[in-house]
Amino acid sequence: MTKAQLRKIFDDTAYVRTGGSTEELRTAEYLQKICRDMGPEAYLEAFPVELAKVEEAVLTIDGKEIPCKGYLLAGSGEVEAPLYYLTESDRYSLSGCKGKIVLFDGYLGYWRYRDLLENGAVGFISYDGNVNYADRDIDHRELRPHVSKGEKLLGVNINAKDAVDIVNGEGKVAKIVLKQKEFSGDSHNVILDLPGEIDEQIIFTAHYDSTSLSQGAYDNMSGCVGLLAMAEYFAKNPHRYSLRFIFCGSEERGLLGSKAYCASHEEELKNVALVINLDMIGCIMGKFISCVTAEMPLVHYISYLGNELGFQVKAYQDVYSSDSTPFADKGVPAVSFARAAGRDLAPIHNSYDTVAVMKMEQMQKDIDFITAFASRMANAALCPVAKEIPDNMKEKLDEYLLRKKKKA
Repeated sequence: MTKAQLRKIFDDTAYVRTGGSTEELRTAEYLQKICRDMGPEAYLEAFPVELAKVEEAVLTIDGKEIPCKGYLLAGSGEVEAPLYYLTESDRYSLSGCKGKIVLFDGYLGYWRYRDLLENGAVGFISYDGNVNYADRDIDHRELRPHVSKGEKLLGVNINAKDAVDIVNGEGKVAKIVLKQKEFSGDSHNVILDLPGEIDEQIIFTAHYDSTSLSQGAYDNMSGCVGLLAMAEYFAKNPHRYSLRFIFCGSEERGLLGSKAYCASHEEELKNVALVINLDMIGCIMGKFISCVTAEMPLVHYISYLGNELGFQVKAYQDVYSSDSTPFADKGVPAVSFARAAGRDLAPIHNSYDTVAVMKMEQMQKDIDFITAFASRMANAALCPVAKEIPDNMKEKLDEYLLRKKKKA
């Protein structure tokens, strides 16, 4: 693809597209059309997702109203209680949650929510943003169903500046009012097949949804652009392995698209040799990484390929927080490629994730390297990657997928 073609895709998709929204479906249909214009026909595969529309969200601290957004899927109701600022997860700190509305640092992950429930919290407040930024943006977060498991506490999200003011002012009593409609809807995976000489597949993935504040240029229309460019290349060049490209929906809501695909295509996964995932490539700054959830020889292979082609790449073995992980959990070796710039250079999950952090020349270079790697795999007499997940990676998958709590 030319730089102009790459740029047009970013410009055409410069809007928020959260999982299950009409904007996400609009993007799915747009990607489908681009595939059709290239020649191959893509199709949409729907999967169910839980949705919510907040009608009212109010937070008051000692009678003063604080700007907030209610947590989606956290139920409706009203709660008033003493405010408690939780900074640690040790037994003593958690014991202070009982009967309190708890303000905490960071994200509401599974284990943190379990801690809040088990220690008697009656509500929660999270925050995001940066005290040094001019904006007062607030992300619209959700209490994910796999986190709540039906046990819902009322919660709101606020801006970091207000969180600092609350703690600095030693706020005493918090009140949360939350009203919302919760319902079921659909998200979609966009799937494109390029048959090869044999039926065994290599799968390519990238997610196209964004978070509630973000245009998602870097995270992750960049990965989708990479998939489109590779699909264009392989549509014009022979390949021994059959190739499937999956543009995943609702990744930002907990890898829902790739999890749904793996669940509904589990038998077919036995015929998949490798998964190649693209999540955040082509930004102006940052180092190019390759996270391998497979045997160590693949790490070495990618490092050697970087040396051969004169391309700087840091390859390592780990579990990547993206759509490669559900496949690896089903026993399919996986590798994720990204250009990791860091939040100070290319912020994600906020309003600063726009095409302004991208560079089309860098996109082309990153795509060329990934395509060179993919071409070697797709044209191999036998894909050289062992079709098994090492024990150390199985343990990391158990931790990432919440089957085991990570040791402190």
